[in-house]
Amino acid sequence: MTALSHPRNLFILASYLFLSAVPFVSLLFGKQVDDALHIVAFEALTWLVVWSIFKRPAWFHWLLLPAFFALPVELYLRTYYGQGLSTHHLGILAETSPKETLEFLGSKIWVLAAILILIACWWWLVLKAAIASKELDWRGKSRLTMLGFLGVAASIALYGYTFGIATAVSSATVNGAQESASASKPLSEATAGTDASSTGPNEWHAPKLPSWTSIALETPNFSRTWPFGVFSHGHDFWLERSYLADLQGKSKGFTFGAQQIEMDDKPQIAVMVIGESSRYDRWSINGYARETNPHLKGEENLVSLSNVISGVSATRLSVPVLVSRKPAMQSLKAGFSERSLLSAFREAGFKTYWLSNQMSFGQFDTPVSVFANEADVTQFMNLGGFTNNSSLDEVLLAPLKSALADGAKKKLIVLHTLGNHWNYSHRYPKEYDRWKPSLYGVENPAYTDLAIKADINNSYDNSILYTDWFLSQVIDTLKASGQVSSMMYVSDHGQTLYDGECNLAFHGHNTQYEFHVPALVWYSDAYQAKFPAKVQQLKLNRDARLSTENMFHSLLDLSSIRYASEQLEWSFLSKYLKRHKRYVDSYGWTDYDNSTFKGDCREVIDKGKPLTQEH
Repeated sequence: MTALSHPRNLFILASYLFLSAVPFVSLLFGKQVDDALHIVAFEALTWLVVWSIFKRPAWFHWLLLPAFFALPVELYLRTYYGQGLSTHHLGILAETSPKETLEFLGSKIWVLAAILILIACWWWLVLKAAIASKELDWRGKSRLTMLGFLGVAASIALYGYTFGIATAVSSATVNGAQESASASKPLSEATAGTDASSTGPNEWHAPKLPSWTSIALETPNFSRTWPFGVFSHGHDFWLERSYLADLQGKSKGFTFGAQQIEMDDKPQIAVMVIGESSRYDRWSINGYARETNPHLKGEENLVSLSNVISGVSATRLSVPVLVSRKPAMQSLKAGFSERSLLSAFREAGFKTYWLSNQMSFGQFDTPVSVFANEADVTQFMNLGGFTNNSSLDEVLLAPLKSALADGAKKKLIVLHTLGNHWNYSHRYPKEYDRWKPSLYGVENPAYTDLAIKADINNSYDNSILYTDWFLSQVIDTLKASGQVSSMMYVSDHGQTLYDGECNLAFHGHNTQYEFHVPALVWYSDAYQAKFPAKVQQLKLNRDARLSTENMFHSLLDLSSIRYASEQLEWSFLSKYLKRHKRYVDSYGWTDYDNSTFKGDCREVIDKGKPLTQEH
């Protein structure tokens, strides 16, 4: 029997081969794997590097512990969402409360626990086999040769990092961006902002590496490989958190130079309600057969926008686009160098509030909370603990009334709701459990269970019915103030709900149902009297092709706030509104208005070639 044929050695190698094959799971679902040969080569090289450094599996098997425990998540994401683990998914996990996690997993929490126990046993058995095995140790000249090669490669990399590469390839050039690759700059130049002109003419400079050494920049991202690519996700997530933690300090000096015109010192109230997981076609004011909007349908000063899309179907990515000038195609990147509309309103003399019923976890360093903390008053009303149920959105009404009672004449109040987030039956009280059978009172339902398709859809519609009531309460509160007031509502993204023969639910599936979102504007009689031209343009543009990128510009225009760099062609209250390309996160950046909608899921497929995404 040869060394490799021993059962324990085969068990070790088969386990490692299985982990390495994870990037190719998509093939089982009929989907291609881009740059497959590069991934295989990269993984093989990584295994050689690790094996040569540690010599035997028993000494490096501990490094694989994160990959083993990330495996169930990776397989789940690839099975249900067609994508692997990413920094974004780690952010969702970190920013989700235990209660919300239990709601998401439902009865499958026990299945997950059992899987994790099996994974732990598998990892332990491989470790035991690796400790007992001596045949897989890497000895001899070949290992020394490999270590020498690594030493040379590390020296070259360190030199290039310090002194730069003559010509580097930047992925930014693919999309026509006018920026050079940071990898081509020496460390001192990249960090200190110096250039050659700052040194004397007789000063010696170490030569840069030749351009061919930049070939590493053309290989696929290390994070696409398994199992060691998992460390790249963790590193990127740590960088994102560090970046977000420092972002408020970095953008402290940023100003819009915003000021209000036409209103002088007269009182004014602007309210922005950020919805959650709501889809356009489930609102009866948009044509849905069920009467889900009995209150809003009676509002005369209300305009529902019929054609608004969200570029991404995840709260932590979509909300920053809603409240700032961050382009949708930059939503996958952490942070944004500018401040949000909260700061613009503050500059214009408004007292600003961010009142949130979203979970408070990570409230100081998430992509959303970075902007929320620009407000004069920031309150997270939902504790999101282990045992308490999530608060209903009506918890925001009392602080809303307190804000209106404040002595400040001008106010911007942002209400971040839980809206129609799963578990849908937890988003409304019993009296709104109108359509049945529903999930109300059902313990630990799972949204992936097709057997409760009707219950899921009925509960979702019930949650829309409650949202209708909540928005009517906000409107009634504004009416009672008697002031010039307005309210803008827009959902961050939508939901897929087992539509027709579609076997998908929740969000993250690249469907039209998740990108087409409800949005509306209400204005008081006093507002209409003060700004009749804005109201007229709002009505004229109610069917315009819009996206969540329009909201920042439109809300400032709604309150008649001006600033030097304003872009009124993005405001749907302006006669200067222009049509813009609308890209959505569907297999790359897909042109929504040049797409087909495939099957009952209405999967958004670009008729051309989607643009490459940068993370």
